[in-house]
Amino acid sequence: MHQLPDQLLLSHLDKYLEQYPLPDDLWVFAYGSLLWNPEMTIVETRQGMVDGYKRGFNLLSTVHRGTPEAPGLVLSLRDGGNCEGLALKVSAATKTEDFTNLWLREMVTLFYRPQWCQVSTPEGVINAITFVADPEHAQFVDYDCRTAAQMINKAHGGRGPNIDYFTNTHDHLLSLGIEDPLIESIALQMHELSN
Repeated sequence: MHQLPDQLLLSHLDKYLEQYPLPDDLWVFAYGSLLWNPEMTIVETRQGMVDGYKRGFNLLSTVHRGTPEAPGLVLSLRDGGNCEGLALKVSAATKTEDFTNLWLREMVTLFYRPQWCQVSTPEGVINAITFVADPEHAQFVDYDCRTAAQMINKAHGGRGPNIDYFTNTHDHLLSLGIEDPLIESIALQMHELSN
């Protein structure tokens, strides 16, 4: 699937904001590339846990980390389990512009369902927006860890090699003391592929 026109994506954003206006304090829950490359003005960061969702390499990436001919895989949240990540507080001064840019980045093929979630942090519970997989979308896949590792190892898209996305996310999670079983399983498969 190719990138959808910005005009179409922005019309979806307008409809979303009509239903869910941005709060005064906008928090975004980061679990993948937003951990290490938020591309927003962040004024506060808190580590926390979201219940009811877990990481999955369920998005067949045909734009950012792959092509329609040789797709890669990037993370989404999917139902079940829990997910540890970062709650990022966006600057009030740049909130509207930052959220628009975030929408254009994440909703490039309308794969995700923007979802408000509760992030449990040591300082209390935060309401944050995050991006959850739409299992009905044509780009939703569910491969075993070996197949995922093989695809991630080879794919390359508009934002660079898929392996860079994986490595940056893995390294950042480890630096936060977060060991995600899925990421660790794929990392093991990567290691075996390289030997």
